[in-house]
Amino acid sequence: MTAELVRGQNHPLSQVRLEIRVSAGRPVTAAATLGDESGRVPGVEWVAHPGVPTLPGLEVSRQAAADHRLAVDLDAVSASVHRVSVLLALPTGVGGPVSFGSVAAPFVAVTGLDGTEVATYTITGLDAESAVVALELYRRQGAWKVRAVGQGYAGGLAELLADQGLSQAHQLAAGINDAVVQGLARSVPAPPPRTADGDRSRQAAASTLGPDQGASPYGTQNPQGAGPYGPAQNPQGTQGAGYPAGAAPADPAPQPAPAGTPSAPTPGAGGPIDYSHPRRSTGAPPPPAPTAPPARPGQPATPVAGDATGWSMEERLYNQVWGMFEDLARTTAAYRSAVDFAETRMEKELDQVLSDPRSRMGGQGDAAREAAQARHLQLVDQAREALDRDLVQLGAEAEVVEPALPAAYARWDSPVWHAYRVPMEMPMAVRLGDLRLPESDPLGIPMLVRLPLERGLWIDSGRVNLSEGAFADSHDLRRLAMESAVAHVARLLAVHPADEFTVHVVDPAGSGARELEPLVRSGVLAAPPAAGAAGVAQVLGRLTERVDLVQMAVRGGMTDSLPPGFDTAQQLLVVNDFPHGFDDRAVNQLRYLADEGPGVGVHLMMVADREDADAYGPLLDPLWRGLLRLTPVPDDHLADPWVGHAWTYEPSLVPPGSQVLQQVLHQVAQARAKY
Repeated sequence: MTAELVRGQNHPLSQVRLEIRVSAGRPVTAAATLGDESGRVPGVEWVAHPGVPTLPGLEVSRQAAADHRLAVDLDAVSASVHRVSVLLALPTGVGGPVSFGSVAAPFVAVTGLDGTEVATYTITGLDAESAVVALELYRRQGAWKVRAVGQGYAGGLAELLADQGLSQAHQLAAGINDAVVQGLARSVPAPPPRTADGDRSRQAAASTLGPDQGASPYGTQNPQGAGPYGPAQNPQGTQGAGYPAGAAPADPAPQPAPAGTPSAPTPGAGGPIDYSHPRRSTGAPPPPAPTAPPARPGQPATPVAGDATGWSMEERLYNQVWGMFEDLARTTAAYRSAVDFAETRMEKELDQVLSDPRSRMGGQGDAAREAAQARHLQLVDQAREALDRDLVQLGAEAEVVEPALPAAYARWDSPVWHAYRVPMEMPMAVRLGDLRLPESDPLGIPMLVRLPLERGLWIDSGRVNLSEGAFADSHDLRRLAMESAVAHVARLLAVHPADEFTVHVVDPAGSGARELEPLVRSGVLAAPPAAGAAGVAQVLGRLTERVDLVQMAVRGGMTDSLPPGFDTAQQLLVVNDFPHGFDDRAVNQLRYLADEGPGVGVHLMMVADREDADAYGPLLDPLWRGLLRLTPVPDDHLADPWVGHAWTYEPSLVPPGSQVLQQVLHQVAQARAKY
């Protein structure tokens, strides 16, 4: 039976391999400290945090997230460790909440490897605190117990660490926050919550796996069961990662808007300009209609496109793709954790053999070493078998999902583009590329980003993690970056109604003229690419004025006072070769557009090498962190919001020799000419 703890209460632990699950409702940093017999933390090497996520017997997440799973093996911690404290802190400098009093009460659960809850604790009573000791595992007379602590610190993580006796508390807290901020800047945004009756219904597949197959020694195996297709249940009874009970909006579901409903009302309507998706519902959608025959006992369910929840097939496919992304992340984490455990156990067994003089030499020692290596190989083979089984099922699902994707979600080589017509409404999301992991190649998951864009895009034309000798010429990378940007622009134009997306281009030196030719020749740009410092100043001034104007109108509730003929369409500014042609005023305007623009429908796409702007120093750091970094070639720089894998991003490019981009732009230009 689960023990529901209150502050100060303790409970005995009958297991030593545990998982500590955290649901916070907002991204928080999770860390853990190891304390000696007096409860003090002797040094920074006794702290597990996103920068150093692994200590003997302890593993924490590598980035901030709303849902965490900390792995603990109490047998593996040092004998000098008498206390393991679990810490939660709100990241600073990322625009989020500054105290736990303004977010939902964090929930912590201690579970066994099989997911059975041992103890739970809801951390209530927090107000101005921005860091808290959630709970602690401690030794008492040779046995381990868990205690609900809930001690908050208004001074943040630095004050908390200092209170535990760490002399370098402020330096370590700053380093932890820097690592978290960098992780948030490069992470793929998490999807909306899944409802309890709408998660990926693949329980049949989970039944094919035994309880020990692919299991992680530290409890970081797939939380959905032994395979990635079981029901995902977090400690608060809601499904999906990162959303505690009650976090999802519960507004009544609106009726679908008629086709052609614009994303923003006309200026004279009298209400505020709404840049939200016109068909995006906030209530819980109905479960999908059963479209596949039930699986035979002991067999995985037959993959079906659109088997997730949603009000429309588009929304169901979107949720299904995100479910595939999460499944691949979880099952790969289980495999990696199992392999790490196998290696750690083999090393421990070999150390024991070497430490015993009687077995160090001779046949007894050789036999012990061979046995340890055989056990290691057996564990790795079991983990790989479970991973391969999951990958086969995911691959089968990808084969049925990919052909069913609409144009906004499809690859450029998809047949869906042959029947392309300019849409009457904006889709939920747009595909910007594919995401892969080394263990799952060639399986790729579409990278879908919600619309309207909540962050600007940065197409990095500088250094990336390329194989030796590949694209050594920086000119090649800059050309590829611009071609990638044009493909992204064309897709954004293609998925929006003709009168709801306007594109401006700044190319001060004209270096991107050849790559921009398809956009210029088709006539889809608002004006020819702006050149020179004067062109930069003119475009930035016009868009900055637009942001100011809309902000004032919205705040004052006077949208009817906007100028006649005001363009309510989403605006995209494409900047090539930054900072060439930019003076200090232009740089400040660009930062302003990046920060304030998305809220009023002005978005930024930078095609730039960050090193080119080194002269500005840290002034531009917030700009780069605020943009979603994409690369023109495959690069492993993106992280998922669940386990923090480094995913290889592959841009969505037009196949060589294909005319699909020109055909799509021609249709967009024809539709725009009617307005």
